[in-house]
Amino acid sequence: MISFGRGLRVAIFLLISAAGVWGQTEEVYSVDSSIVILNATIADSTGRHVSGLAQNQFRVFEDGTEQHVSYFAAEETAFAAVILLDTSGSMEERVSLARAAAIRFLDGLRSSDNAALYAFDSKVSLIQPFSNSRDVVEKIFDLKSKGMTVLNDAVFEAAGELSKRPEKRRAIIVLSDGEDTLSKKSDDKALKAALAANASIYTIDMSSIAMPPAQRSRSQSALKKFSEKTGGTFVATPGGAAMRDAFRNIVDELGVQYTIGYQPAAKKDGKWHALELRVSRPGLTIRTRKGYVAQSAR
Repeated sequence: MISFGRGLRVAIFLLISAAGVWGQTEEVYSVDSSIVILNATIADSTGRHVSGLAQNQFRVFEDGTEQHVSYFAAEETAFAAVILLDTSGSMEERVSLARAAAIRFLDGLRSSDNAALYAFDSKVSLIQPFSNSRDVVEKIFDLKSKGMTVLNDAVFEAAGELSKRPEKRRAIIVLSDGEDTLSKKSDDKALKAALAANASIYTIDMSSIAMPPAQRSRSQSALKKFSEKTGGTFVATPGGAAMRDAFRNIVDELGVQYTIGYQPAAKKDGKWHALELRVSRPGLTIRTRKGYVAQSAR
């Protein structure tokens, strides 16, 4: 097994663009890690989590070449999560619904899990720091709908906080209508930050059903981009039992993912390296990230 000591420093750079190559002028977000980590959700044909898979049933390929798996965890492992609660003016009466959803997520935490809660409108504000407590601070009940929306900035900041956490399983839970109107960061930079922090993004669509179809489609597309490119999931406009089930499923999934790691070859080419995870049992669905960009020698 690879040691995660402080002396080991290998910067992992992750791709966001579908083509697999970042522009030379893009800002790069990096974290220190000794191995490439893939947190994988494995499901059967009915969508149920598949447990009991062994390390020898997994194979990892980088650019088509099989790698030696040096780290493997299949047990219920602790996770760290940041909940991002949209309180911008466009959320209006749905702030209370989003607040209830955030509380529900916290209620599902196990004693080993840790979560932090942030609100974002024209700025990103810490509501509750990382804790394994299911209780919420009174401040959450004072949240009101106001201002513009800095969704990308919120995701970027959440990724930075998660990169400091010891847990290998990390997630960002976004409750928003998906419309960014004021961020300094682009959605690509926010995604790069999340992938560099090895964080899956789970997006909950809080848009109003009264929103014009074209506008709602754009909003949902933004949320889907975050979830699809990081190995998370997108949950369509929820309510009642659907929301309850969605949050239970997210908590359950984060707790039982498979974590696979390997020591990358010493490459400093600054290029995209495609990752593929295979499982020997047929008929399973694998959800994980698709690659990383190696450190540049410059």
